[in-house]
Amino acid sequence: MPDEPRPTPPAAARPVEKKIEAPSGPPDPPPPADLAPPAFVTAAQAALGGAITQLSYWVGDWTILTTPARLLDLARVLRDDPACRFDFCSDVTASDWPARESRFDVIYCLYSTRRRHRVRVKVRAADGEPVPSVSGVWPAANWLEREVWDMFGVNVVNHPDRRRILMPDDWQGHPQRKDYPLEGPGELLLEDPLEWLRLRNAQSTAEIE
Repeated sequence: MPDEPRPTPPAAARPVEKKIEAPSGPPDPPPPADLAPPAFVTAAQAALGGAITQLSYWVGDWTILTTPARLLDLARVLRDDPACRFDFCSDVTASDWPARESRFDVIYCLYSTRRRHRVRVKVRAADGEPVPSVSGVWPAANWLEREVWDMFGVNVVNHPDRRRILMPDDWQGHPQRKDYPLEGPGELLLEDPLEWLRLRNAQSTAEIE
């Protein structure tokens, strides 16, 4: 008796792909209700009112959020007010969250050598939105802002010398943006590494001649 055909097993159900949403940035948690803001925060709030859009507190550090339009006002108060005296800008950096309309967080890390306290100031800015240079308030911010411009393309305006500081002057794009191609600017890419080497050597030979 011939073997009966075996039934075909049902096709395995394809797993449902979950769409992963792009992150929209850190939550900037508010300070606990039972934690009183330090004197430098209350002084800035009293001087500027609505210029401070949010206060955040995380693992012992205070962050003051403001807008690009009020950044210089806040910077001058934090530098000059007797309760603040933030006379040193130790760092300026940024982070990129392309899913958000104001995609950039520009962060200023400040320190008071007189009162020995620290604070972060954070500004959210859209792509191309002007962010005023604070180098006139804290000269140490000059090169730091150049790096933020070079790496992220944040539109730092009224800077005394806004040039690239890490990448060549003719470099295309800003390498620390999250949408920057992993292999570099597209029009500089060549699939064949030998062809890339040939063109590079040809350019060097032309410069020598």
